[in-house]
Amino acid sequence: MNGTAGGIGALPDADCESALQDDVRDALARRQPLRIVGGGSKGFLARSAEGEALGVADHRGILAYEPTELVVTARGGTPLAELEEVLAEGGQMLAFEPPHFGASATIGGAIACGLSGPRRPFAGSARDFVLGVKLLNGRAETLRFGGTVMKNVAGFDVSRLMAGACGTLGVLLEVSLKVLPRPRCELSLSFEMNPLSALQAMQDWASGSWPLSGLAYDDRLRVRLSGNESAVQAARRRLGGEPAECGADYWRALREQDLPFFAGAADLWRLSVPPAVRLAPLPGEWLYDWGGAQRWLRTSAPAAEVFAAAASCGGHAMLFRTPMASAARFQPLEPRLMGLHRSLKAAFDPDGLFNPGRMYEGL
Repeated sequence: MNGTAGGIGALPDADCESALQDDVRDALARRQPLRIVGGGSKGFLARSAEGEALGVADHRGILAYEPTELVVTARGGTPLAELEEVLAEGGQMLAFEPPHFGASATIGGAIACGLSGPRRPFAGSARDFVLGVKLLNGRAETLRFGGTVMKNVAGFDVSRLMAGACGTLGVLLEVSLKVLPRPRCELSLSFEMNPLSALQAMQDWASGSWPLSGLAYDDRLRVRLSGNESAVQAARRRLGGEPAECGADYWRALREQDLPFFAGAADLWRLSVPPAVRLAPLPGEWLYDWGGAQRWLRTSAPAAEVFAAAASCGGHAMLFRTPMASAARFQPLEPRLMGLHRSLKAAFDPDGLFNPGRMYEGL
Protein backbone atom coordinates (compact mmCIF):
# COMPACT_ATOMS: atom_id res chain seq x y z
CA MET A 1 0.00 0.00 0.00
CA ASN A 2 1.66 3.23 -1.11
CA GLY A 3 1.02 6.80 -0.07
CA THR A 4 -1.16 8.70 -2.54
CA ALA A 5 -1.53 12.41 -3.13
CA GLY A 6 -2.38 13.96 0.21
CA GLY A 7 -1.43 10.78 2.04
CA ILE A 8 -3.40 7.89 3.52
CA GLY A 9 -6.13 9.38 5.69
CA ALA A 10 -4.71 12.87 5.18
CA LEU A 11 -6.93 15.84 4.47
CA PRO A 12 -4.99 18.21 2.18
CA ASP A 13 -7.37 21.12 2.83
CA ALA A 14 -6.89 20.71 6.57
CA ASP A 15 -3.10 20.67 6.43
CA CYS A 16 -2.17 23.05 9.24
CA GLU A 17 1.62 23.17 8.97
CA SER A 18 1.58 26.80 7.84
CA ALA A 19 -0.86 27.71 10.62
CA LEU A 20 1.38 26.04 13.21
CA GLN A 21 4.37 27.93 11.86
CA ASP A 22 2.42 31.20 12.09
CA ASP A 23 1.39 30.40 15.66
CA VAL A 24 5.00 29.79 16.67
CA ARG A 25 6.14 32.95 14.89
CA ASP A 26 3.46 34.94 16.75
CA ALA A 27 4.39 33.38 20.12
CA LEU A 28 8.04 34.18 19.42
CA ALA A 29 7.20 37.82 18.79
CA ARG A 30 5.19 37.98 22.03
CA ARG A 31 7.72 35.88 23.95
CA GLN A 32 4.81 33.66 24.93
CA PRO A 33 5.66 30.06 25.96
CA LEU A 34 3.72 27.28 24.23
CA ARG A 35 2.40 24.00 25.60
CA ILE A 36 2.32 21.42 22.79
CA VAL A 37 -0.91 19.39 22.86
CA GLY A 38 -1.58 16.38 20.62
CA GLY A 39 -4.11 13.77 21.65
CA GLY A 40 -3.59 14.51 25.35
CA SER A 41 -3.36 10.82 26.27
CA LYS A 42 0.03 11.27 27.95
CA GLY A 43 -0.62 14.60 29.64
CA PHE A 44 0.00 12.99 33.03
CA LEU A 45 3.65 12.32 32.13
CA ALA A 46 6.37 14.67 33.35
CA ARG A 47 5.76 18.05 34.94
CA SER A 48 2.94 20.38 33.95
CA ALA A 49 4.21 22.55 31.11
CA GLU A 50 3.61 26.28 31.15
CA GLY A 51 2.22 28.42 28.32
CA GLU A 52 -0.59 28.68 25.79
CA ALA A 53 -1.82 25.47 24.17
CA LEU A 54 -0.48 24.74 20.69
CA GLY A 55 -2.79 22.08 19.27
CA VAL A 56 -1.23 19.68 16.74
CA ALA A 57 -3.86 16.92 16.54
CA ASP A 58 -5.30 18.30 13.27
CA HIS A 59 -1.93 17.91 11.55
CA ARG A 60 -2.53 14.28 10.68
CA GLY A 61 -2.35 11.71 7.89
CA ILE A 62 -0.07 8.94 6.66
CA LEU A 63 2.02 10.51 3.92
CA ALA A 64 3.78 7.40 2.59
CA TYR A 65 3.83 3.71 3.35
CA GLU A 66 6.17 1.35 1.52
CA PRO A 67 5.67 -2.19 2.88
CA THR A 68 8.47 -3.64 0.77
CA GLU A 69 10.86 -1.03 2.19
CA LEU A 70 9.55 -1.42 5.78
CA VAL A 71 9.08 2.35 6.07
CA VAL A 72 6.13 4.57 6.96
CA THR A 73 5.97 8.37 7.15
CA ALA A 74 3.15 10.13 9.00
CA ARG A 75 2.31 13.57 10.29
CA GLY A 76 2.75 14.02 14.01
CA GLY A 77 -0.97 14.28 14.81
CA THR A 78 -1.83 10.98 13.12
CA PRO A 79 -3.77 8.77 15.55
CA LEU A 80 -1.61 5.88 16.70
CA ALA A 81 -4.51 3.44 16.32
CA GLU A 82 -5.07 4.54 12.71
CA LEU A 83 -1.40 4.04 11.86
CA GLU A 84 -1.30 0.60 13.49
CA GLU A 85 -4.44 -0.45 11.62
CA VAL A 86 -2.89 0.44 8.26
CA LEU A 87 0.30 -1.44 9.16
CA ALA A 88 -1.68 -4.49 10.31
CA GLU A 89 -3.43 -4.61 6.92
CA GLY A 90 0.05 -4.87 5.41
CA GLY A 91 1.06 -7.61 7.85
CA GLN A 92 3.42 -5.24 9.67
CA MET A 93 3.71 -3.42 13.00
CA LEU A 94 5.49 -0.83 15.12
CA ALA A 95 7.89 -3.27 16.74
CA PHE A 96 8.61 -1.07 19.77
CA GLU A 97 4.96 -1.60 20.78
CA PRO A 98 4.19 1.96 21.95
CA PRO A 99 1.64 2.36 24.75
CA HIS A 100 -1.43 4.43 23.87
CA PHE A 101 -2.85 5.33 27.30
CA GLY A 102 -6.04 6.40 25.53
CA ALA A 103 -7.83 6.35 22.18
CA SER A 104 -6.56 9.83 21.28
CA ALA A 105 -2.86 8.86 21.25
CA THR A 106 -0.83 10.18 18.29
CA ILE A 107 2.38 8.99 16.70
CA GLY A 108 4.02 12.34 17.43
CA GLY A 109 3.21 11.97 21.11
CA ALA A 110 4.46 8.37 21.14
CA ILE A 111 7.85 9.44 19.77
CA ALA A 112 8.06 12.61 21.87
CA CYS A 113 7.53 10.56 25.04
CA GLY A 114 9.87 7.82 23.85
CA LEU A 115 7.97 5.02 25.55
CA SER A 116 8.16 1.40 24.42
CA GLY A 117 6.18 -1.71 25.32
CA PRO A 118 7.09 -5.25 26.42
CA ARG A 119 8.80 -6.09 23.11
CA ARG A 120 11.43 -3.37 23.59
CA PRO A 121 14.45 -5.44 24.84
CA PHE A 122 14.02 -7.95 22.02
CA ALA A 123 13.14 -5.68 19.07
CA GLY A 124 14.44 -2.24 20.05
CA SER A 125 13.21 1.04 21.54
CA ALA A 126 11.14 3.80 19.96
CA ARG A 127 14.36 5.72 19.29
CA ASP A 128 15.84 2.78 17.37
CA PHE A 129 13.05 2.88 14.79
CA VAL A 130 13.11 6.62 14.03
CA LEU A 131 14.58 7.16 10.56
CA GLY A 132 13.84 10.85 10.11
CA VAL A 133 11.73 13.77 11.32
CA LYS A 134 10.43 17.09 10.13
CA LEU A 135 10.60 19.55 13.00
CA LEU A 136 9.23 23.02 13.70
CA ASN A 137 11.85 24.65 15.92
CA GLY A 138 11.74 27.60 18.32
CA ARG A 139 12.68 30.03 15.54
CA ALA A 140 9.55 29.04 13.59
CA GLU A 141 11.74 27.24 11.06
CA THR A 142 10.93 23.83 9.57
CA LEU A 143 13.90 21.48 9.55
CA ARG A 144 14.40 17.95 8.24
CA PHE A 145 16.74 15.41 9.79
CA GLY A 146 17.50 11.85 8.75
CA GLY A 147 15.59 10.20 5.93
CA THR A 148 13.76 6.99 5.12
CA VAL A 149 16.59 4.44 5.20
CA MET A 150 18.50 3.01 8.14
CA LYS A 151 21.93 4.38 7.12
CA ASN A 152 21.32 7.86 5.79
CA VAL A 153 23.67 10.13 7.73
CA ALA A 154 27.14 10.17 9.18
CA GLY A 155 27.78 11.63 12.59
CA PHE A 156 25.16 12.64 15.18
CA ASP A 157 21.65 11.38 14.44
CA VAL A 158 19.53 14.39 15.34
CA SER A 159 16.23 12.77 14.40
CA ARG A 160 16.53 10.18 17.18
CA LEU A 161 17.27 12.93 19.66
CA MET A 162 13.57 13.84 19.46
CA ALA A 163 12.53 10.49 20.98
CA GLY A 164 11.95 11.14 24.67
CA ALA A 165 12.48 14.93 24.47
CA CYS A 166 8.84 15.48 25.53
CA GLY A 167 8.39 18.24 22.96
CA THR A 168 10.97 20.51 24.58
CA LEU A 169 13.03 20.85 21.38
CA GLY A 170 10.25 21.48 18.87
CA VAL A 171 7.04 20.30 17.25
CA LEU A 172 7.21 16.95 15.43
CA LEU A 173 5.49 17.69 12.12
CA GLU A 174 6.40 14.40 10.43
CA VAL A 175 8.03 11.16 11.52
CA SER A 176 9.52 8.40 9.33
CA LEU A 177 9.74 5.02 11.03
CA LYS A 178 11.09 1.60 10.28
CA VAL A 179 8.41 -1.07 10.69
CA LEU A 180 8.70 -4.86 10.94
CA PRO A 181 6.61 -7.85 9.83
CA ARG A 182 4.14 -9.18 12.36
CA PRO A 183 5.17 -12.56 13.83
CA ARG A 184 3.68 -15.59 12.11
CA CYS A 185 3.11 -17.29 15.46
CA GLU A 186 2.86 -15.98 19.00
CA LEU A 187 2.02 -17.62 22.31
CA SER A 188 2.46 -16.97 26.03
CA LEU A 189 3.54 -19.18 28.92
CA SER A 190 3.35 -18.66 32.66
CA PHE A 191 5.41 -20.07 35.54
CA GLU A 192 4.90 -20.02 39.29
CA MET A 193 8.05 -18.52 40.84
CA ASN A 194 9.13 -16.16 43.56
CA PRO A 195 10.63 -12.81 42.48
CA LEU A 196 14.30 -13.78 42.90
CA SER A 197 13.86 -17.03 40.98
CA ALA A 198 11.97 -15.16 38.28
CA LEU A 199 14.77 -12.59 37.89
CA GLN A 200 17.32 -15.37 37.52
CA ALA A 201 15.19 -17.26 35.00
CA MET A 202 14.64 -14.12 32.95
CA GLN A 203 18.39 -13.52 32.86
CA ASP A 204 19.12 -17.07 31.80
CA TRP A 205 16.53 -17.06 29.03
CA ALA A 206 17.34 -13.54 27.78
CA SER A 207 20.97 -14.58 27.28
CA GLY A 208 19.96 -17.61 25.21
CA SER A 209 18.66 -18.01 21.68
CA TRP A 210 14.97 -18.26 22.52
CA PRO A 211 12.40 -16.48 20.26
CA LEU A 212 11.39 -14.12 23.06
CA SER A 213 9.23 -11.02 22.73
CA GLY A 214 8.16 -10.52 26.35
CA LEU A 215 9.47 -11.33 29.85
CA ALA A 216 7.55 -9.97 32.82
CA TYR A 217 6.82 -10.86 36.42
CA ASP A 218 3.95 -9.82 38.68
CA ASP A 219 2.43 -12.69 40.64
CA ARG A 220 3.79 -15.12 38.05
CA LEU A 221 6.58 -15.16 35.49
CA ARG A 222 5.13 -14.48 32.04
CA VAL A 223 6.91 -15.33 28.80
CA ARG A 224 5.87 -14.40 25.27
CA LEU A 225 7.32 -16.28 22.30
CA SER A 226 7.17 -14.87 18.75
CA GLY A 227 8.43 -16.09 15.41
CA ASN A 228 7.78 -18.88 12.94
CA GLU A 229 5.62 -21.70 14.28
CA SER A 230 8.32 -24.36 14.41
CA ALA A 231 10.66 -22.18 16.48
CA VAL A 232 7.89 -21.08 18.85
CA GLN A 233 6.61 -24.63 19.41
CA ALA A 234 10.14 -25.96 19.96
CA ALA A 235 10.78 -23.26 22.57
CA ARG A 236 7.48 -24.03 24.23
CA ARG A 237 8.39 -27.69 24.63
CA ARG A 238 11.84 -26.91 26.05
CA LEU A 239 10.78 -24.14 28.43
CA GLY A 240 7.77 -25.91 29.87
CA GLY A 241 5.40 -23.80 31.92
CA GLU A 242 1.67 -23.49 31.41
CA PRO A 243 0.03 -22.05 28.29
CA ALA A 244 -1.41 -18.69 29.31
CA GLU A 245 -5.04 -18.15 28.42
CA CYS A 246 -5.71 -14.75 26.84
CA GLY A 247 -1.96 -14.20 26.60
CA ALA A 248 -2.29 -11.38 24.09
CA ASP A 249 -4.66 -9.59 26.46
CA TYR A 250 -2.08 -9.74 29.24
CA TRP A 251 0.65 -8.06 27.19
CA ARG A 252 -1.76 -5.39 25.98
CA ALA A 253 -2.89 -4.75 29.57
CA LEU A 254 0.72 -4.57 30.72
CA ARG A 255 1.58 -2.11 27.93
CA GLU A 256 -1.48 0.06 28.63
CA GLN A 257 -1.18 -0.22 32.43
CA ASP A 258 -4.60 -1.82 32.75
CA LEU A 259 -3.43 -4.57 35.13
CA PRO A 260 -4.68 -4.39 38.75
CA PHE A 261 -1.15 -3.48 39.89
CA PHE A 262 -1.39 -0.10 38.15
CA ALA A 263 -4.66 0.81 39.86
CA GLY A 264 -2.98 1.44 43.22
CA ALA A 265 -3.17 4.78 44.98
CA ALA A 266 0.53 5.24 45.79
CA ASP A 267 2.93 7.01 43.44
CA LEU A 268 3.93 4.92 40.43
CA TRP A 269 7.66 4.87 39.65
CA ARG A 270 9.44 3.55 36.57
CA LEU A 271 13.00 2.37 37.21
CA SER A 272 15.39 1.50 34.39
CA VAL A 273 18.22 -0.60 35.80
CA PRO A 274 20.56 -3.45 34.79
CA PRO A 275 18.22 -6.46 34.61
CA ALA A 276 20.08 -8.68 37.08
CA VAL A 277 20.66 -6.02 39.75
CA ARG A 278 19.28 -6.26 43.28
CA LEU A 279 18.14 -2.80 44.29
CA ALA A 280 18.47 -1.27 47.72
CA PRO A 281 15.33 -2.14 49.70
CA LEU A 282 12.39 0.15 48.96
CA PRO A 283 8.91 -0.27 50.43
CA GLY A 284 5.98 -1.01 48.16
CA GLU A 285 4.82 -3.35 45.40
CA TRP A 286 6.89 -4.31 42.36
CA LEU A 287 6.20 -5.44 38.80
CA TYR A 288 9.09 -6.41 36.50
CA ASP A 289 9.12 -5.98 32.72
CA TRP A 290 11.80 -6.18 30.02
CA GLY A 291 13.36 -9.19 31.75
CA GLY A 292 13.93 -7.09 34.88
CA ALA A 293 15.40 -4.02 33.14
CA GLN A 294 12.20 -2.01 33.59
CA ARG A 295 10.72 -2.14 37.08
CA TRP A 296 7.47 -0.57 38.18
CA LEU A 297 7.15 0.39 41.84
CA ARG A 298 4.14 1.51 43.85
CA THR A 299 5.53 3.26 46.90
CA SER A 300 5.12 6.10 49.35
CA ALA A 301 8.91 6.39 49.77
CA PRO A 302 10.39 9.88 49.36
CA ALA A 303 11.55 10.72 45.84
CA ALA A 304 15.14 11.20 47.00
CA GLU A 305 15.29 7.57 48.18
CA VAL A 306 14.00 6.18 44.88
CA PHE A 307 16.33 8.34 42.79
CA ALA A 308 19.27 7.32 44.99
CA ALA A 309 18.44 3.61 44.77
CA ALA A 310 18.31 3.75 40.96
CA ALA A 311 21.51 5.78 40.67
CA SER A 312 23.42 3.47 43.04
CA CYS A 313 23.25 0.65 40.49
CA GLY A 314 23.84 2.71 37.38
CA GLY A 315 20.16 3.17 36.51
CA HIS A 316 17.65 5.99 36.62
CA ALA A 317 14.12 6.52 37.88
CA MET A 318 11.07 8.48 36.77
CA LEU A 319 8.04 9.38 38.85
CA PHE A 320 5.56 8.14 36.25
CA ARG A 321 2.20 8.91 37.86
CA THR A 322 1.55 11.16 40.82
CA PRO A 323 -1.15 13.63 41.90
CA MET A 324 1.57 16.21 42.67
CA ALA A 325 1.76 18.35 39.51
CA SER A 326 4.94 20.18 40.51
CA ALA A 327 6.90 17.15 41.74
CA ALA A 328 10.33 16.38 40.27
CA ARG A 329 9.69 13.59 37.80
CA PHE A 330 13.03 12.70 36.19
CA GLN A 331 16.31 11.47 37.66
CA PRO A 332 18.39 14.51 38.74
CA LEU A 333 21.21 15.13 36.27
CA GLU A 334 24.83 15.73 37.12
CA PRO A 335 26.04 19.22 36.09
CA ARG A 336 27.77 18.02 32.92
CA LEU A 337 24.65 16.30 31.60
CA MET A 338 22.42 19.20 32.61
CA GLY A 339 24.76 21.49 30.69
CA LEU A 340 24.35 19.29 27.62
CA HIS A 341 20.55 19.48 27.97
CA ARG A 342 20.72 23.27 28.20
CA SER A 343 22.96 23.48 25.14
CA LEU A 344 20.57 21.36 23.07
CA LYS A 345 17.60 23.43 24.24
CA ALA A 346 19.42 26.61 23.26
CA ALA A 347 20.23 25.21 19.81
CA PHE A 348 16.66 24.17 18.94
CA ASP A 349 14.58 26.53 21.07
CA PRO A 350 16.75 29.48 22.16
CA ASP A 351 13.85 31.50 23.60
CA GLY A 352 12.43 28.60 25.59
CA LEU A 353 9.06 28.58 23.82
CA PHE A 354 8.24 24.88 23.87
CA ASN A 355 7.00 23.04 26.97
CA PRO A 356 9.10 25.02 29.49
CA GLY A 357 9.59 23.14 32.74
CA ARG A 358 8.17 19.91 31.29
CA MET A 359 11.21 17.79 32.11
CA TYR A 360 13.26 19.90 34.49
CA GLU A 361 12.60 23.17 36.26
CA GLY A 362 14.04 26.10 34.33
CA LEU A 363 14.56 24.08 31.13
